[in-house]
Amino acid sequence: MARRPARLRSRVEGSDVQTPPFAFHVMVKPRGAVCNLACEYCFYLDKKRLYPDETAFRMPDAVLERFTRDYIHAQGVPQVNFGWQGGEPTLMGVEFFRRAVDWQARYARRGWHVLNSIQTNGTLLDDEWCEFLREHRFLVGLSLDGPKELHDAYRRDRSGRPTFERVMRALRLLQEHCVEFNILCVVNRRNGDCPLDVYRFLRTQGVEFIQFIPAVGRREDGSVTDWSVLPEQYGEFLCDVFDEWADNDVGRVFVQTFEVALGIWLGRGAGLCIFGETCGNALALEHNGDLYSCDHFVFPEYRLGNIMTTPLGELVRSPVQRAFGWDKRARLPKRCRECKVLFACNGGCPKDRFRETPEGEPGLNYLCEGYRQFFTHIDPVMRRLGQELVTGGVRPGADRPRIG
Repeated sequence: MARRPARLRSRVEGSDVQTPPFAFHVMVKPRGAVCNLACEYCFYLDKKRLYPDETAFRMPDAVLERFTRDYIHAQGVPQVNFGWQGGEPTLMGVEFFRRAVDWQARYARRGWHVLNSIQTNGTLLDDEWCEFLREHRFLVGLSLDGPKELHDAYRRDRSGRPTFERVMRALRLLQEHCVEFNILCVVNRRNGDCPLDVYRFLRTQGVEFIQFIPAVGRREDGSVTDWSVLPEQYGEFLCDVFDEWADNDVGRVFVQTFEVALGIWLGRGAGLCIFGETCGNALALEHNGDLYSCDHFVFPEYRLGNIMTTPLGELVRSPVQRAFGWDKRARLPKRCRECKVLFACNGGCPKDRFRETPEGEPGLNYLCEGYRQFFTHIDPVMRRLGQELVTGGVRPGADRPRIG
């Protein structure tokens, strides 16, 4: 089992723990950690151990309906984003999601906009799935780590067979059915050395929206796994792709990290929790209704409660969850607080803040050097792009829900 993050203890008390923004996001795991693949770097597969007596790992209709109702009613903005993840959510079958959208229609308030996104490995997609996704305007996050030899390095099925050809079939189906999709590319120790091979491959496949997600895993002894991307490797990966993108693809290909950075340089905020000053508004719902503080903190000590016994909104607004979110800022080490790129990275995701600073203070992000390299590298170009955007010379990326 992967090493779990240390339990965070808030330094903010009393009136400092504020109520959340009106909008929050929940990543829904309708089949829990069950998946038809066995990707070597997956951090979620071992979550089945949290439910040793469970055999089905299927979200009951009662939980689905309760979540749908409460999730919509607890929001304070007229746009609600349902995010379906796993494990592999398509294992639930199309009919489950037909019921989901039916209940969304039933409980949506007049004039409100309900959106759906689904993260999938794509191996189970077929024409029926794609017709449904297109009809109901689902945004699909398809996992693809680059060309065949790079993708198959870690993404294999439960029998050890490669998955590249099946994922490429899914990509073609999504394109043929005009289903809106993002590519989720996990940057790991293997493909991290081939940034332009990965980026150019995705671009030649007609991909227009890409998310580059760093693979970081820890063993029980605290060391990082062999598949984890190295900090400097990740920084160089992002810098090389950024240069290619800035020279050739601005306004044509939208890379989430670059779009988020541009928003930061324009003073519009991060728009992505890992770079936000605080967090706590992106939670995870297990198949049985258990709600956890975050997708990366699905451990017993971060279980907030169950939505079948406590209203969802009450759990999200609980002092425990608010303290979890405010800890992201409160526990920054001095080195981070004095860093010139703090405005851009804000210490990164708390799950990766397991290193000590050279001064011996805990809480330094494992990817710190990579982030420092990247944000320093892009500064001149971001200033120029920001100015061009203000004067109308650059088309920003579409406002799309975050998949991963």
